[in-house]
Amino acid sequence: MRYEILGPLRVTDEHGASFINARKIEILLAVLLARADEVVPTGALMTEIWGEGAPRRAVAGLHVFVSQLRKFLGRPGRPNSPVITRPPGYLLSLDADEFDAHLYLKQMEAGRAHAAAARHQQAADCLGSALALWRGPVLNGFCPGPILEGFVSWLTEARLDCTELLVDSQLALGRHRELVGRLYSLTAEHPLRESFYRQLMLALYRSDRQADALKVYQAARRTLNEELGLEPCRALQEVQRAVLRADDQLATAV
Repeated sequence: MRYEILGPLRVTDEHGASFINARKIEILLAVLLARADEVVPTGALMTEIWGEGAPRRAVAGLHVFVSQLRKFLGRPGRPNSPVITRPPGYLLSLDADEFDAHLYLKQMEAGRAHAAAARHQQAADCLGSALALWRGPVLNGFCPGPILEGFVSWLTEARLDCTELLVDSQLALGRHRELVGRLYSLTAEHPLRESFYRQLMLALYRSDRQADALKVYQAARRTLNEELGLEPCRALQEVQRAVLRADDQLATAV
């Protein structure tokens, strides 16, 4: 069985994908996955499900939701439920099951290690495979409580880190021309993430578009000034100066 949270929450097995239609049970499974193989206290689960306005019979309601979740996760030939009662709350045991968030992080770290060793093709393969696991925003963008909010923020940031690493490896492999369009989109989607501007400037410069690279720097400087009252970071300023003097190191620097 495989749990998939990098998009709408679903559980897949040899028969296909299954979705939970009841929102509170979906939240329960998501929280247990966010803390997979760890005990989540009953109080924390109730906060995720109901917020600060939990009803008087919230504990009884939680017991019902756990029972329904166990039924949803039940499979022929599996006598024990992965949802385990363990004071002071509940635990989801992954055991031999897969979890796409863990697979993603494993592939990303493998890609990071390859990149650090300048094995850029292997890095690009691992990082591309990691990003291919995403089917949309984590939990379809739904994160009502502090545990899920933190989990979603962490994975979303990790996705951006993975994208940056992949682009760096692709630049090192000489794929600058094919990256230009994608990097324009990334700077538009994440206008305060300076690394994407840096990468776009490199891709443009290596595509014999020095003037466009300098325009990107001016756009980044204007955005950062208007939004935060800041100047571009040192790395971005250094790329701008290198473009102005047509520094030969830009042909290889990432």
